[in-house]
Amino acid sequence: MWEIKNSMEKIIGRKEEMQLLQDALKSKKAGLIAVYGRRRVGKTFLIHRFFMNHLAFELTGMYGGSLKEQLQQFSISLQKATGSALSLKSPDNWVEAFHALEQWLAGQSKKKKSVIFLDEFPWLDGRKSGFLSAFEHFWNSWASWQSNILVVICGSAASWMIRNIVNNKGGLHNRITQKIRLLPFTLAETETYLKSQDSHLDRYQILQIYMAFGGIPPYLNNVKKGNSAMQVIEKTCFSKDGLLHGEFNNLYGSLFDIADNHIKAVKALAATSKGLTRQEIIDACDLSSGGRTTLMLEELEESGFIKSVLPYDKTTKDAIYRLIDEFSIFYLKFMDRIRSSDKDTWIKLSAGASYKIWSGMAFEAVCLKHIAQIKNGLGIGGIETEESAWRYMPGKGQHEKGAQIDLLIDRKDRCINICEMKFYTGEYSIDKSYAEDLQKKLNVFTEKTKTRKTLFLTMITTYGIRENSWAASLVQKSLTMGMLFD
Repeated sequence: MWEIKNSMEKIIGRKEEMQLLQDALKSKKAGLIAVYGRRRVGKTFLIHRFFMNHLAFELTGMYGGSLKEQLQQFSISLQKATGSALSLKSPDNWVEAFHALEQWLAGQSKKKKSVIFLDEFPWLDGRKSGFLSAFEHFWNSWASWQSNILVVICGSAASWMIRNIVNNKGGLHNRITQKIRLLPFTLAETETYLKSQDSHLDRYQILQIYMAFGGIPPYLNNVKKGNSAMQVIEKTCFSKDGLLHGEFNNLYGSLFDIADNHIKAVKALAATSKGLTRQEIIDACDLSSGGRTTLMLEELEESGFIKSVLPYDKTTKDAIYRLIDEFSIFYLKFMDRIRSSDKDTWIKLSAGASYKIWSGMAFEAVCLKHIAQIKNGLGIGGIETEESAWRYMPGKGQHEKGAQIDLLIDRKDRCINICEMKFYTGEYSIDKSYAEDLQKKLNVFTEKTKTRKTLFLTMITTYGIRENSWAASLVQKSLTMGMLFD
């Protein structure tokens, strides 16, 4: 236990995921765990560190590798596991491979769990390789009956993992004992991670970095001691040797079998801060209205790139999709349009009008990922709620104005928090014009929804709002960025 605990202390965050892994380790039954998530989110690191004293066999798939090459890697991995000084003959097929693994594992001690880790699982399943059916047979016929066996399969290719593992209709249907969708770090985890790297930035600086990169550990590795957010973004994104040059296409290409439509949808969502319905995405991207579009949107959401929000008092067909992946937003707003690597590119860009549009959209995306923290900040963490968006668009020929609410929290105590999210360098000041817009938004919402619930206008800003008569008459609750780190 001490050794497991010692390895856990080296992992930043991931408390819920580690508890699930710990439960599987303690279980008296065999376990089959599927771990998936976008590339570089930390899947392999988590499994390695948590199970460092239990890994009996590990195999990593080769991207684009032939059947012969994958089987050669298997024999090398089995040689390492067995401690053989001599090279092992490569099996002729995956049935032979898993039979050899079964024979070796059968002779291992049953006093503690033996973890079999198959990383980049989708890459092992080449065309006509027979890998998946052989693995299904290995699990169903032998491994699932061994109380000391824990199999962990891991993959970044979201479309493959969702189709073949999460929604498997064949031999693995209902066989997964635990699935873990690993998401990027939260702001709190990001702050802890940066401190572990000896980077002691204030929260405004951390928020700026998070809005550009999101909580992806390898991206955050570029935050060097003594560097400001401006310097980090400049070096990582706009210098000629920046880590994130080419990352956008590599990211989507590694996750999805054919990423063209995924990228089209992401670009369409990046072009608006209001979000789009499924039909609006179809129209904007010239897609079909069939199941492929539904699957594509599901894959993007499962991978953490987009978020579907059910509009207040509407059905699922009216869901509004928002782009919430910080790096995708940043890349499409800036990096995709900048071809030069002039010095101080980011300093110049951050002084332009595009910066204001981007920072507003990125801050909203961050807030939508931290709903639990917002609820706690409002003191309603224990109240059952439903989070949604809402918008009203007048029909053609109507002269009234529309209205949009990006986040509303509908509470069981018959109150609704109408949330406005604003990123600013200091205290945000509500002027007469904005106050009129806010009041109109509340009036339109009340009129069109016929709600009888109490509305609390809630401002979520970086440094709070400046006290004035308009703020005093409208704002019921004000939260600052510090709340997002809790």
